Amino acid sequence: MTKKRSTQKKKGRELGVREFLLALLLIGIVWVANQLTEGDGPSDTPIVESERTGDVQVFFTTPRYPETAQDRHGGIDEKLAAAIDAAQKTVDVAAFELDLERVTDALVRADKRGVRVRLVTDSDYEEDYGPQTLLEADIPVVFDNREPFMHNKFVVIDGATVWAGSWNLTNNCTYRNNNNALVIQSQKLAQNYTAEFEEMFVDGKFGASSPDNTPHPQVEVAGLLLENFFEAEGDVRVRMIELLEQAESSIYFLAFSFTDDDIAQAMIKQHRAGLTVQGVFEKRNAEGTGSEFAIFQKAGIDVLADGNPYVMHHKVIIIDEAIVITGSYNFSASAANNNDENVLIVHSAEVAAQYLAEFKRVYQRAEQGE
Repeated sequence: MTKKRSTQKKKGRELGVREFLLALLLIGIVWVANQLTEGDGPSDTPIVESERTGDVQVFFTTPRYPETAQDRHGGIDEKLAAAIDAAQKTVDVAAFELDLERVTDALVRADKRGVRVRLVTDSDYEEDYGPQTLLEADIPVVFDNREPFMHNKFVVIDGATVWAGSWNLTNNCTYRNNNNALVIQSQKLAQNYTAEFEEMFVDGKFGASSPDNTPHPQVEVAGLLLENFFEAEGDVRVRMIELLEQAESSIYFLAFSFTDDDIAQAMIKQHRAGLTVQGVFEKRNAEGTGSEFAIFQKAGIDVLADGNPYVMHHKVIIIDEAIVITGSYNFSASAANNNDENVLIVHSAEVAAQYLAEFKRVYQRAEQGE
C-alpha cells in the first residue's frame, strides 16, 4: 500500500511539470498571434458577431378574401402563442397594436406560471384587448404617449429568440393583410432587441431620444449575415441607399407607404442603368400625399397598386435576389426621424428566394386587380 501511494505522488509531480510547460507554450502562442494581428489603428471592417448555432424562419400571412371570424385559424398567431407557451423565463413584447386573443391569453398564461412578461405599446391602441387584458392581470404595460408612433412589432423570448417584421399582432394583420415575420434564434440578436426594449420600458426613451447603442449591429446566425438597425436614433436610410447603389441585377420592393425621395431616386438611377426594378404599393397609399408611385411610373418603372381588398402591409426590399431588407420601417420621413422602428437586413439567397416568391404572389394579385 505504501509503495502504491508513493508511485501516485510521483506521477502527480510529473503531471504538474507537464502542465506547467504546456501553459508556457500556450502563452507563447497567444503572444505571437497578438503580435501578428496587431495593427497600427482600428480596422474599418465592421465587427460581425458570430454564433455557431441558430435558426432563421420566415413566415408570411395568407389573406383570405373575404375574411370572417370563422376563418381565423392556422395563422402565425398560433405559432407565436405556442412559442410563448414554451417560454421559461421572459417574454418582452413591443407591439404597435395587440388585439390577438391567442397571443394575449398565452402571455397571461406565461405570467401565471412565473415567466416575466412585459409589454410596450402605442397609446393610440391603449384600449385594445391586449393591453387591457394584461393590465387586468397585473402585467406591466408601458405606453408611448408621444404623437409619433411606437411602431415596432417584435417579441423577445427567453433572451434567445426574436420575432420581427411587418406583422402587427392583430387579427387584421394576421388574416386580412399581407405581412411577413422573421423568427430568429440568436442570443446576440436578442440582446439588441432587449436593449431597445429596455430603453422604452425602463427609461421611457422613444424615437430620436433613444440612444443609438445596439450591442451587435452585425450578427452571423447559422451562416447568415444579419444587419440590425433601430430608428429613429439610427440612420438605416444611408445603409439602404448604399445597398441599392451597389445592386448589380435587380431590385424588387413591397411598400405599404413609400414617400422617401432619396430611396426612390436610388432605385430610379439603377433602373436607368439597366437593372430590373419592380414594385407594388399599397393601393390606398399609392396616390397619397408625397407618394413615389407616380414618380416611378413617370420614370418607366414597373410599379402596381396592390390587389388585396384589405391591406398590403409589407415593407420589403429585395436586392440581387440575395439581400432582404424588412421590418417595421416604412420608407418615409416619419420612420426615419420620429417613430420607434426596427430593421433587419438579411444577406441570404435562400431567405431572399422566399421573399421573392412572396413578391411574385403579391405582384400577380396586383395584376389581377387592375
